[in-house]
Amino acid sequence: MKILIKLIINSLAVYLSALILSHGIHLKDAITVVAVAVILGVVNTFLKPVLFILTLPVTLLTLGLFALILNALMVLLVSALVPGFVVDGLFWAFLFSLLMSVIRSFLYTFEADAK
Repeated sequence: MKILIKLIINSLAVYLSALILSHGIHLKDAITVVAVAVILGVVNTFLKPVLFILTLPVTLLTLGLFALILNALMVLLVSALVPGFVVDGLFWAFLFSLLMSVIRSFLYTFEADAK
């Protein structure tokens, strides 16, 4: 049940972020929204920690700002893996990852209140 709630929250965050950034982020349909949420979760769980450790010197040199670029690169990777999810460039991926973080944080406050 907990996984289903997280999937719904992440899917809603993907949809709202793409809706707000409709000039640079394009989603085909609802199945694409769920696929993006699932694959982004898998990529952030398994690939991002490895890349974060490999790029740690650059991240420290930029005082952590490179971690934001790393998030944008993960979004571009998901865009390449999921048909129907199109990101128009690194700038839009950067905005998408920032907006998704804000929306997910907001939505998870409701999930915590429901307990």
